[in-house]
Amino acid sequence: MKVACVGGGPASLYFSILMKLVDPSHDITIYERNPAGSTHGWGVTYLDELFGDLHNVDPESARVIGENSVRWDTEVAYFDGHTTVASQPGTNGYGIGRQRMLDILTERACSLGVHVEFEREIAAEEEVADADLVVAGDGVNSVMRERHADHFGTKVETGRNVYMWLGTTKVFETFVFAFVETAHGWIWCYGYRFDRGHSTCVVECSPETWRGLGLDQTNEADSLAVLEKLFADTLDGHPLVGRSQPGGTAHWLNFRTLTNRRWQRGNLVLVGDAAHTTHYSIGAGTALALGDAAFLVRALHSGLPLQSALVRYERERKAVILPAQRTARRSARWYENLPRYIGLPPEQAFTLLCQRQSALLPCVPPRLYYRVGHLAELAGRALARVRPEPAEESGLPHSPARDLAHGPGDDAGHPHR
Repeated sequence: MKVACVGGGPASLYFSILMKLVDPSHDITIYERNPAGSTHGWGVTYLDELFGDLHNVDPESARVIGENSVRWDTEVAYFDGHTTVASQPGTNGYGIGRQRMLDILTERACSLGVHVEFEREIAAEEEVADADLVVAGDGVNSVMRERHADHFGTKVETGRNVYMWLGTTKVFETFVFAFVETAHGWIWCYGYRFDRGHSTCVVECSPETWRGLGLDQTNEADSLAVLEKLFADTLDGHPLVGRSQPGGTAHWLNFRTLTNRRWQRGNLVLVGDAAHTTHYSIGAGTALALGDAAFLVRALHSGLPLQSALVRYERERKAVILPAQRTARRSARWYENLPRYIGLPPEQAFTLLCQRQSALLPCVPPRLYYRVGHLAELAGRALARVRPEPAEESGLPHSPARDLAHGPGDDAGHPHR
């Protein structure tokens, strides 16, 4: 099969790797409009579950990703000076630089015979008319998708809060949440390290707080200066940094949740952010993109004709990511309704932060929700003490082809995601 992948992000790269692993004879070219090494962004996160799936599917790339990642197993929240710590027994969080991950996947793809062309923009399927399949992995602003927006049924919902995606030289040893009260309302950030010398720091607030602090009128440098003062205790005097690439600038944004009624048109198919986005606070974007790749590869090698395979991919993948999309919406709304929860004692507020994916939480008074949940937890611990040991696993054969295609699972609902 001759395949053209438009966009050199995680979905296109991992799709090409898996295709080559299944059948080395596939002729695959990835077209990336930007120069090599010019991605904008800081770090991405993942959990043990995703790393295990990657290792089962392609141990080589998983090994290198692991070697270039940093790990944490604790989360800390600061509520205007009050500290709450949550541990995650048996669960590790990992961070890796977005550019480093892309480099690893690019090198792996090339080693398998995939052609990668940088600084090559594809604006229409006609430019790759000789391809049997065109994979649109060109992001949320996909040019390929927008040409047929009516067919795909593209819908965009804009979030209420504003955010800025930043970096810092402060190396967080744990995953950090920091909530700061100002005269104009609350502003918060969460940070995680992604290499030995840098961390990602995402800052968010309501539009009222944003305007009250004058951040709607400031340039990047002045915004960073204001934020460095507000989060001085969290940053320990370290600076905030705008874009990771020279000449770039950081902007205040409203998150756009993108959905599509259809994911395929003829031999054109959508993957990753071109097909769907989920709010950054659940950190599932990379996991979902890699899962898209696995589902598409599996469908293409199912023995079905191309069009039927693409329909199967769309149907099955949509069903799997629906829980992540719901979780993301609830997570975003929790932050948009922060005043409802922030008045609780810090330990209680942090507990509800970690449970913000609950459909019940917005419908129940927060204090009551916490008390009922606390009682349920105590009852569960008591039951566990008298519960018999679980039966041994069935020993059924493990299916690597299924691993990455099963979706993000609990990873999508993880509190810092």
